[in-house]
Amino acid sequence: MDLNKVFYPKSIAVVGASTKPGSVGNDIVRNLAQQGFAGKVFPVNPKATELYALPCYPNLSAIGQPVDLMVIVVPAAIVPTILEEGGKLGIKGAIIISAGFKEVGQLELEKQIEAICVKNDITLIGPNCLGVINPEIKMNASFAALMPSAGSVAFISQSGALCTAVLDYAQKLNLGFSKFMSIGNKAIVDELEVLEYLSKDEKTRVIALYAEQLEKSQELIAMIKKITREPEAKPVIVLKSGRTSAGASASASHTGALAGNDSAYEALFRQSGAIRAYSVSEFFDYIQIFVDNPFNPAKNVAVITNAGGPGVLAADEIITSGLNLASLSDKTTTALKQVLPACSNFHNPIDILGDAPADRYAQALEIAAADPNIDSLLVILTPQSMTEIEATAQAIKNIKDKCRKPIAVSFMGEETVRSGVEIMRNGSVANFLFPEQASRSLSIMERFQTGTKKIKEKEFAFTDIDKTGVRAIFDKAKQAGQHSFPESQALEILSLYNFPVLNSCLVHNVTEAVAAATKINGRIALKIVSPDILHKNDVGGVTLDVEPADVAKKYEEMMSRVAKNKPGAKLEGALIVEMIPHGAEVILGSSRDANLGNMIMVGLGGIYVEILKDVVFGLSPLTAFDARQMIDSIKAKKIFAGVRGQEPSDVEALVDCLGRLSQLLTDFPEIKELDINPLRLLASGQGARVLDARIVID
Repeated sequence: MDLNKVFYPKSIAVVGASTKPGSVGNDIVRNLAQQGFAGKVFPVNPKATELYALPCYPNLSAIGQPVDLMVIVVPAAIVPTILEEGGKLGIKGAIIISAGFKEVGQLELEKQIEAICVKNDITLIGPNCLGVINPEIKMNASFAALMPSAGSVAFISQSGALCTAVLDYAQKLNLGFSKFMSIGNKAIVDELEVLEYLSKDEKTRVIALYAEQLEKSQELIAMIKKITREPEAKPVIVLKSGRTSAGASASASHTGALAGNDSAYEALFRQSGAIRAYSVSEFFDYIQIFVDNPFNPAKNVAVITNAGGPGVLAADEIITSGLNLASLSDKTTTALKQVLPACSNFHNPIDILGDAPADRYAQALEIAAADPNIDSLLVILTPQSMTEIEATAQAIKNIKDKCRKPIAVSFMGEETVRSGVEIMRNGSVANFLFPEQASRSLSIMERFQTGTKKIKEKEFAFTDIDKTGVRAIFDKAKQAGQHSFPESQALEILSLYNFPVLNSCLVHNVTEAVAAATKINGRIALKIVSPDILHKNDVGGVTLDVEPADVAKKYEEMMSRVAKNKPGAKLEGALIVEMIPHGAEVILGSSRDANLGNMIMVGLGGIYVEILKDVVFGLSPLTAFDARQMIDSIKAKKIFAGVRGQEPSDVEALVDCLGRLSQLLTDFPEIKELDINPLRLLASGQGARVLDARIVID
């Protein structure tokens, strides 16, 4: 799709131009006619002759001049007719403002307009959208009242209503936009196409996205990686709604599409390198820090403050956010002692005292900015009676203009500091209401810098697998109407993909149990085998550390216990499994997200997994880097390093198992659910063992 047809048209026809002030069709024509757009504007209204000093036309054909873009504001039912007419006239761009399509259940009507656009090579935005704004050429092809200033932020939104709020708040922050668009139902153009366009757009430095529901996970991951890791990397900041089940339900009714599981979106953003904001406030904070600063490291922060309490709060958040309080060089400390009062704090945070005038701020900033130990600066001002608010703001701006280090400022307060805040906003200095916001924003800058470093991503490609064998098992199961695979069959499937499964044997009676235990020649575990039992421990279906001499007795006891606890369950026998040394237990699993595909889970395993919920998700297929990043995100990762005299666990074996699971899911998309719980990690270099598993297919 050629998005230049939408962003840079030389002529625009507004179909549905209304003479009624305050209507959508009227506002769009007014915006195009009165906000500085230099191209031609053709209002289409068969009942009017003129609108905002522009001649009206009864239909598109009557215009008689080339039209690059048609903005359609007519009832949904006649939109296909308008598109067909535009297609015959060679119009290649369209924005459908009209609602009444997929979002209200009219999916067939939306498919119809999609087919028309594909047939006529029309780049379509919408339907059910606010429109498109390009401040560079003063084109406001939307019904938003404001024309934002030109800048470097590209904003994409699935919500038209949020767009108008963003425009209003951005004006207060003095944020300018390179491109601004509401994409609505995404019948043709979705986020992926827009991101690809913006990756090459020289006017765009920061990409901001509000999303309710995303699809095409692997394509999005690849595209955002490209944007965020290239030499001219651009941050992609995403505000995603529908984090809770209630929110997801609301978003489904709003967009006409099911919202994905939030765990899948967390995986999408982590793997791609996108920056997720969890609130509108964070969204604007992160946009500000990037717009107003060079994209440089921020790891080691120096805090300059005229108040001790806020300085300590900032220091706390700096550490919590994964940054460091910079260690000031001896040269810096000496220089500070020469210009600051004796009662000042010459260590970090640098407290320049409550009576600090503007020149004291300027001197401290100048000295800190020159320290090679300092990557970024956080400046805090609390208004005292002697504080020179405007002069201090100007001093910070002057330093910022010369400094290549990221600077975040918090002028705390509202009315008293307003004039200073205005100076900084007009001077492209990132100012935050509170120091904690400034600290978090610097941490996001650092994370982006770390993420843009060259990452070697090794794709998993195992050759020691038997794909044909697994296909045969699945085909046979489907023919028999079987969808769930108990442990014995699940382990057989995993062994064909060379997972480290234990020696085991399926037995159907006590005689077979004794014979199997004799072959294993050591302590064994007994596990019930039944298609009707999902969690074996819950019904007493697991017996561990059984000595060879006790196998017969323990087998009979377990079968009797399970029959009592789960009457009516079909008991097919038991699995005899070798016992292995103790080690860290993890869970591997997968489930399918309706929009984003197969999710892979890894975390602390065992019987408490659903209570502790120390798990993290990734999206299949994984790279080796993705797998290690997932493992590093588990809270219990320190256990793998060895605690209280225990040996470190074989984490590389866990990486290998994640890779094999990723390949299994890629090779067999019919796998709906899969659990390996627990996977026991042995000591470093000794591998891992699958202790239990289950698989469900479509």
